[in-house]
Amino acid sequence: MSSRSSLLTPHSSPQFAVLPPLSIYIHVPWCVRKCPYCDFNSHEARGTLPEDEYVAALLADLEFALPQVWGRPVLTVFIGGGTPSLLSVAALDALLSGVRARLPLAADAEITLEANPGTVEAEKFRGFRAAGVNRLSLGIQSLNDRHLQALGRIHDAGEARRAAELALATFDNVNLDLMYGLPGQAPAEAEADIAALIALGAPHVSAYHLTIEPNTYFHRYPPAVPDDDDAAAMQSAVEARLADAGYGHYETSAFARPGRQCRHNLNYWTFGDYLGIGAGAHAKISFKNNILRQSRLRQPKAYLAQAGTAEAIGEQREVVAAELPGEFMMNALRLNAGFGLELFQARTGLGIAGILPQLEAAEARGLLTRDHRRAAPTALGRRFLNDLIGLFLD
Repeated sequence: MSSRSSLLTPHSSPQFAVLPPLSIYIHVPWCVRKCPYCDFNSHEARGTLPEDEYVAALLADLEFALPQVWGRPVLTVFIGGGTPSLLSVAALDALLSGVRARLPLAADAEITLEANPGTVEAEKFRGFRAAGVNRLSLGIQSLNDRHLQALGRIHDAGEARRAAELALATFDNVNLDLMYGLPGQAPAEAEADIAALIALGAPHVSAYHLTIEPNTYFHRYPPAVPDDDDAAAMQSAVEARLADAGYGHYETSAFARPGRQCRHNLNYWTFGDYLGIGAGAHAKISFKNNILRQSRLRQPKAYLAQAGTAEAIGEQREVVAAELPGEFMMNALRLNAGFGLELFQARTGLGIAGILPQLEAAEARGLLTRDHRRAAPTALGRRFLNDLIGLFLD
């Protein structure tokens, strides 16, 4: 790493001629029941949600953040959680109206709402669509009742199918989430799951392996999950089934019909900027000569009390230049097509010369392929993505 360190020191500064594209992430922290595998900032709702108070807090948070992003157009909005579909139509409409009043949303802005099958109904979906949501992300996770029960989901397979059909009848753009490597799951069951999901006809699928994360129920009480060989077989079968059905595998766990890639997530993966508002939300904001990372207070009560003030920002730090190559690669190398070399300079404000030794080392190990325009992970690099990214970490 010494060759890069001589070029990129903590005292270097990025230089941006043009700021990256800007997205907004809005976090709604409540859910009906905490899933045993979930390490997100989500909290079981007890009683009536304080949704009016929370929407007011979100807009106060946005007002406070405006000087950092003033005048920059917003290309995508993603409302995640938790379970944002627990919000009423009136609350969501007030939220999106408030965002539009404060920041210039692009005319074709992608506006995504996450939903769970156990919290949806036809009238509510139509209301969300009328409020401006034009992309729905539905957490199916499995179409097998036994596996849904093992995951602690509040819906069954029949409800999942009905929710997916309703979503596809209401929204032009829909993502369905599926997990594999589940407790007690056999490879044939994972293949049956993906076949059933494909049959629903969504233009976008997120398919990912169950991981046991710290600070979750599954971490404290680990379930019996498939071994590495079975998990690899599941991954291969899922990817093959989706490819045969015409889905392009454009990111580690994302598959899409042509033109239906998630624009919000692509902005993350190409190291764009995002303003995060809401309890526990994270932000990355670029300025002319530096990049800031922020996170909001995680606990909903604390966030509600402090939203709209500096105290609502739990952490804030400047990303030093020596960290930027690793941060960029943690995102860009998730894309199967990799990245244009000019994008590295555009998004980090640093010259490509500073990481040439790392690019050469990755290429020599068969983890990366590149020419004078692009760099992309090889099949081996995608399999050992952490090793590949590790070459660029300071």
